[in-house]
Amino acid sequence: MQLYDFWRSSAAYRVRIVLNLKGIEAERSFINLAPNVLAQNSPEYRAINPQGFVPMLVLDDGTKLTQSYVICEYLDTTYPEPKLIPNNTLDRADVLALAFSIACDIHPLNNARVLRFLKDDLGHDQETISKKWYAHWITEEFTALEKRVEDTGYCRGSAPTLADVFLVPQVYNARRFEVDLTPFPRICKIVETCNGIEAFAAAAPELQPDAATA
Repeated sequence: MQLYDFWRSSAAYRVRIVLNLKGIEAERSFINLAPNVLAQNSPEYRAINPQGFVPMLVLDDGTKLTQSYVICEYLDTTYPEPKLIPNNTLDRADVLALAFSIACDIHPLNNARVLRFLKDDLGHDQETISKKWYAHWITEEFTALEKRVEDTGYCRGSAPTLADVFLVPQVYNARRFEVDLTPFPRICKIVETCNGIEAFAAAAPELQPDAATA
């Protein structure tokens, strides 16, 4: 199993957490997404992943899985312990709704290629991008999410679910862009609880081997 990864990719961060929670070893290949490199656009990587995104998980038989949710669901189905997506239909829908509020309502608006387009193509300065665009979408969705998550230390129940897996990288990014998280004590408590688990802590961007080359 081979994971194509980049230390600062929040989508890859999600997959690293799941691999760690389930104790799965994967060979790592690093695709440098930094603006001055943009290795995702190289002919070599585009030949195996036409979208050029990370993460991509290549299974032992050569099957290529892309999109972080798809990879996480595959891993949760194939390696069912600990279970991150509940089997009960309503519980599953609940957890996925929380995860998708991050994956679909925040991340696509604030990922690196969108921020580059705002700066390079539309001419917005970095302060406008960080303080207005980025912070706006985080604050809007976190305001709703704060009311939906439980005050138990996790998004739902007494153990991590896929909602927590998706939340932790998003909060990491929010802090990187200096978004004020004071109005979201439940969210911050969840992230603190999760980061007390080695599987989450070891997946942190700054601890990845390719972070040293940044």
